[in-house]
Parts: sequence; C-alpha cells; structure tokens
Amino acid sequence: MEYRQVSVPTGTLAPTGATNAYVLGRDDALLVDPAARTDDLDAAVEARDVGHVLVTHTHPDHVGAVARYEDACDATVWARAGREARFEDATGVAPDRTFREGTEIAGATVVETPGHAPDHVGLVVGETMVTGDLAVAEGSVVVGADEGDLRAYLTSLRRVHARNPDRLLPGHGPVIDDPRGTVERLIRHRLDREARVLAAVRDGAATLDEVVDAAYDKDVSDVRDLARSTTAAHLEKLDVEGKVEWDGQRARPADPA
Repeated sequence: MEYRQVSVPTGTLAPTGATNAYVLGRDDALLVDPAARTDDLDAAVEARDVGHVLVTHTHPDHVGAVARYEDACDATVWARAGREARFEDATGVAPDRTFREGTEIAGATVVETPGHAPDHVGLVVGETMVTGDLAVAEGSVVVGADEGDLRAYLTSLRRVHARNPDRLLPGHGPVIDDPRGTVERLIRHRLDREARVLAAVRDGAATLDEVVDAAYDKDVSDVRDLARSTTAAHLEKLDVEGKVEWDGQRARPADPA
C-alpha cells in the first residue's frame, strides 16, 4: 500500500522533537496520528481522499489535530473499543466507530500492542507495520509507571518479532528497515535494565531514588523524572513476578518460596 510519512513538530519528549503522521492509501485513505496541523500534513491529506482518522494511542503528542482533520476531511473517526471516553478526553472528538484486535480499516488491520500506553495499537498493511511508540530506530521507548506496563510492552514487542514484517513505521524518528534486529535490541535493553534494578534491590537499595542511582551507570539528572518512572515500572513488573516486594515506596527482595 502507498503511504506518506509527515514529520510534525510537537511538544514530544522524543529526541526528534516531532511525531510522525501517516497517510495510508490514496482512495478512502487512513490518516494515522495527526499530531498537529501543518502545511505539510495539509498537503499530504489534500493529495489523497482521506476517509478515516485513527491514533495509535491517545498521548498528547499524537492527537492534537484529530478534530481539525475530522472536520476538513469529513472523515470517520475511530477509537479503541472500551477506551472511547479516554479518546474523547484526549482529542475533544467523540469517535464514530470503534476497533479492536483484527478490525480492518481502509486496508489496514489493527494489532493490539499495549505497554507504552494501555490503548496502544499498531496497524499492519501488507508487509509493513505502523507501530506508534512501540519501537524506535535508535534509543528506547519510555514505559513509565504512570500508565505503562512493561510486561505488556515486552509481549507486544515479541508479537511484532513473531510477525516479522519487512518495515516498521514508528511514531518518532526514521523508518525501521530491520524490524527483528530493532525489536531484539529493545527487548535486550529492557531485560538488561531489569537485571540492574533487581540487583540493586538485592544489594540493599530500597527507595526509588536509591534504586535509580544504583541501576543507572550514567548521569540521569536531566531526565530524573523519566528514570524514576521507568524504574518504578520495572519494580512493578518484578513485584508481579514475585522477585521483589514493592509497595510504591520501598522495595526489598522477595522472600524465598
């Protein structure tokens, strides 16, 4: 399927400072993640017959122009089934229709990929997959304790690895032409960080800041809040798996079974 990627400047925390919007197809096309209105995105939309608008998830840096393009294109607006209120709160638009795993929209098939956000999805179009904030070509994706879920995120990455698409179209940064290598790198990064968090707790770190200081081998003062949120998400995962005990304030090694 023909697609157009448009980089849209946003207030995102991603190093690119921009979010990728996509127009998939030409007739009855699908607009994905219209983060803000720009001349480039206007031109991409005007060059195609956009009939549908969808976001991979409802974080602010992905939804800013949903209302604008719904109105301009008289398009059908889609939201994750069961997350309609969240979608409307984020976009100011009540969805026309809902989707779930396997729903086909304008030639794209929905694949649920939660973890970065609870309502996160990807879209499969032939051998290409639009992945939102599931994967990036360089660096890593934030999975924070506020609403992220590392167990779900790793499962979503493994689902993409099993599908083995030819190309990933991410929410930030360049197109990914080595999907399996990228997914393997992201999984390895998470498991390495988890091992450091677990070792920190077993070595006596108890508070969140103590675990952060022990688990990171670089200065994170400029991104301290993100490091704390990510570490808390790892502690939540380890607690669920019975490897540590974490009450949101203090951590300790789990008692042996």
